Amino acid sequence: MEQRAHFLTVATADLDAARRFYVDGLGWHPLLDVPGEIVFFQIAPGTVLGFFAAEQFAADLGTTTQQAPAGFTLSHNVADTAAVDRVLSAAASAGATIVKPGQQATFGGYHGHFTDPNGVTWEITHNPGWRTTEEGTVELTPPP
Repeated sequence: MEQRAHFLTVATADLDAARRFYVDGLGWHPLLDVPGEIVFFQIAPGTVLGFFAAEQFAADLGTTTQQAPAGFTLSHNVADTAAVDRVLSAAASAGATIVKPGQQATFGGYHGHFTDPNGVTWEITHNPGWRTTEEGTVELTPPP
């Protein structure tokens, strides 16, 4: 198996709330939107983030358990500390709950966290050790 993921799919209790938050609130553009089932967003070359209605998610897995998102964060790296605060503010205006306001991070950068209306946790960060090459390879420099 190649070291890559093409889809990140999150079971969501309220698909309409997710759609309103990401499309209306944050201005994202769906790649595919199937009302009552799933909405996909292209988030990077070759990578899609999907929000799947929890009932359909469980049916797709062949289980009766509706899994809720827990134990992970989606992270978005931005150019500087001011951008962290701007994104957190825009997310709050769109209906997010700020979990941790922008602050210095132990990795030497600056970050904050919010949850979307379904509890998906996002980290907005300025990580000065994060670089992406022209080929798309991520290079991480550990903090001093």
